[in-house]
Amino acid sequence: MVNSYTPPRVSLLVTDLDNTLWDWFDAWHASFSAMLRRLSELSGVPQHQLEQEIQTVHRRRGTSEYSYLLNELPSLLEKSPHSNPSDIYDDAIHVLNRARLHRTALYPGVEETLRELQRRNIPVVAYTESVSYWSEWRIKRTRLDGLIQVMYSSPDHDFPLGISVDTLRTQPPSAYGLRRTVHKHVPPGTLKPDTNVLRSILADFSMSPQKAVYVGDSLMKDVLMAQELGVHDAYAKYGVSHDREGYDLLRRVSHWTQEDIQREKALAARPSITPSHVLSEGFSQLLTMFDFKET
Repeated sequence: MVNSYTPPRVSLLVTDLDNTLWDWFDAWHASFSAMLRRLSELSGVPQHQLEQEIQTVHRRRGTSEYSYLLNELPSLLEKSPHSNPSDIYDDAIHVLNRARLHRTALYPGVEETLRELQRRNIPVVAYTESVSYWSEWRIKRTRLDGLIQVMYSSPDHDFPLGISVDTLRTQPPSAYGLRRTVHKHVPPGTLKPDTNVLRSILADFSMSPQKAVYVGDSLMKDVLMAQELGVHDAYAKYGVSHDREGYDLLRRVSHWTQEDIQREKALAARPSITPSHVLSEGFSQLLTMFDFKET
């Protein structure tokens, strides 16, 4: 029997970042758990107490990747009232940074696929809920600056009064920001599966939903968002982690509030989402599932 399947022709790729292009969870867990252990060793504060204080700070700042974290932990401030804990426990920060550098890497086939799309003049757009600084850092670390044409991300978190991003920067200005990828911010508080950002992306590229494909690792956020707007959806099944112990730590220290948890439960209570296309082997499957042609 002759296979008559014809891949959909698309001219725009919109992609999630974390756990779609790289394993964010693995890098986060490896670096954060190492930092937490070292911080407890250096300070003498039990890990469970640090976890409780960390979650409070993360919730206040609205992110689980907060650069000024150590300087807002009460137990550390009590031990060093006249110095910044980040200076005293600098080795814990170095442990975190070394592990993050080592573990942040693209999934197999991602760079090759994006280079092929660039060769075909297919614009690639990224949309992430992660904050600006670390999204830019991961783009640069994985050498995707320029392979991604535009990135949409949440703005950065707030800092304490008198502290700014410039205050924390230790390298020349040229070391920060993206050189070729255009970086745009979504309105604060915007969360998937809200379709407004994806709708704006289509408008920015004068693209109909039927000519775009969106790929992401979350059925309830990425796939649902694409389907609600009529965009082709591709589920990055390879990016779904099964590390229960690691996720338990993330829940204990994350910025998720009770409202966030209830929102997740409400999403999970919806009828099951069936993806139109499943990437079970890797990101490069996109090239066989879709006929990428420029408009």
